[in-house]
Amino acid sequence: MDIKQIQELIKLINKSNIGELSIEQKDFKITIKQKEDLAPVFAHGPALPQILPQVSLPPVAAQIVPAAPASDKKPAAPVKSENQIAIKSPMIGTFYRQPSADKPAFVNVGDKVEKGQVVCIIEAMKLFNEIESEVSGTIVKVLVEDSSPVEFDQPLFLVEP
Repeated sequence: MDIKQIQELIKLINKSNIGELSIEQKDFKITIKQKEDLAPVFAHGPALPQILPQVSLPPVAAQIVPAAPASDKKPAAPVKSENQIAIKSPMIGTFYRQPSADKPAFVNVGDKVEKGQVVCIIEAMKLFNEIESEVSGTIVKVLVEDSSPVEFDQPLFLVEP
């Protein structure tokens, strides 16, 4: 058996759920085993995909549920003043109101903002993206809690021009 055949066997074992393969020929013997931690993953594999979406989605739903009161506030806010504009998230990520824990928030309710002024940071894939206001005006309401996940096009702030 040559090296190419051995490599092909290894590839086949990795793609399958076989835990161990032994081959004996005359004076040649080879045993190929999956890593110890791979076998339990395959053993628990069918259970994890069923559990993870159910386990991971409810916390996201639970985090969206607190955002639901914020969404309750969104319809209430435009009723107060129809000319309010929402600054929306341009991406999916984690919302931060301040540049670091020891720094003040970029903007607070009542602050005046100018077009192009940084109002928050959204972390996406380990990159911190500064989000700028698209309008000039006064921050009327912050719609998202600090360090919470946000979706694309989710309103973050209400601004009265």
